Amino acid sequence: MKVALIHDWLTGMRGGEKVLEVFCEIFPEADLYTLIHIPGSVSNIIENRKIKTSFVQRLPLVKKRYRAYLPLFPMAIESFNLNGYDLILSSSHCVAKGVIPSPKTLHISYIHTPMRYVWDMYYEYFGNKEGKLSGKAIAAFSHYLRMWDASSSSRVDHYIANSRHVAKRVEKFYRRDSAVINPPVDCGRFSLLDSKGDDFYLIVSAFAPYKRLDIAVEAFNKIGAKLKIIGTGQDEQKLKSMAGANIEFLGWKSDAEIADYYRRCRALIFPGEEDFGIVPLEAMACGRPVIAFGKGGALETIVPFEGTGKANSGHPTGIFFYRQTPEALIEAINILENNPRSFEPSAIRNHALLFDRPIFKEKIKEFVTEKYNEFTGK
Repeated sequence: MKVALIHDWLTGMRGGEKVLEVFCEIFPEADLYTLIHIPGSVSNIIENRKIKTSFVQRLPLVKKRYRAYLPLFPMAIESFNLNGYDLILSSSHCVAKGVIPSPKTLHISYIHTPMRYVWDMYYEYFGNKEGKLSGKAIAAFSHYLRMWDASSSSRVDHYIANSRHVAKRVEKFYRRDSAVINPPVDCGRFSLLDSKGDDFYLIVSAFAPYKRLDIAVEAFNKIGAKLKIIGTGQDEQKLKSMAGANIEFLGWKSDAEIADYYRRCRALIFPGEEDFGIVPLEAMACGRPVIAFGKGGALETIVPFEGTGKANSGHPTGIFFYRQTPEALIEAINILENNPRSFEPSAIRNHALLFDRPIFKEKIKEFVTEKYNEFTGK
């Protein structure tokens, strides 16, 4: 089988790239196509592949401002010549699923999300530009991107969604069914801490508007508890200007350092709505509870404490709050503080193991084999 892997862009190691790593392991001889590749920004498993980039790679300031070229992405992804491949496996949260396959090629797309900035989170990204000239330009190209995104969805033979939450959006926007295979958590990288741990809460996140880190900053300003934040992004200066002395911004850290912070934290704070959310499961793999906004993918990964979610028979792994306000988050923090013995580290880790990397790898292999055999009539 001659295989092509498609990924939107390679500019850092996030959840999508961890999925791509597994695809690279399953198909070690596959060619890898992407719009943009910043060398050294992803793991060796990915970096060591034969990587083919689009014309966007050669545009000015692309390493720092690649999102500014979003209107060109559909044309760029369609420019790849994929004739001669038996299987295309795309990993898509933007345009990767829109490649043009040969009629003789099976195309399976793993969808992290439909393009969120032109569908359901358009106003979270661009609402502050309404009435401005730039806002009118954004509205025009967003209309074009929505039309392209919907029409190109028919180029995929089979969809795999990373959560039931995303599968519903694929059905809504593309009118297509999806299998659901949750992304991998490399539980082998994480372990329980023998000692009690420290007294700080933790956030690990990009600083994008929809992540709602502002809620956490306001909440911790009010209660005065220690909060450490790992990450960077467009809202960094805004968040730092809001934060009190009890809130520490650490920038990005290595995988080993992040694992250590997970182990030592009192709990992970997860205030945004995510399509799935690997970070909460990484914290749970270290035995730490999660305080999360009760919407989106978190509902599929966290076993809620009694009274903060649907009744469950398992050991709780976290607490939900349902209004994105500092007050609602503070209420959830107080529940944790008043019930510390309800969260058993070994039980929390055992729950995370249900999402371990080998399980994901086997499910993907089984799905691809079954669909390829159907496609070829074997």
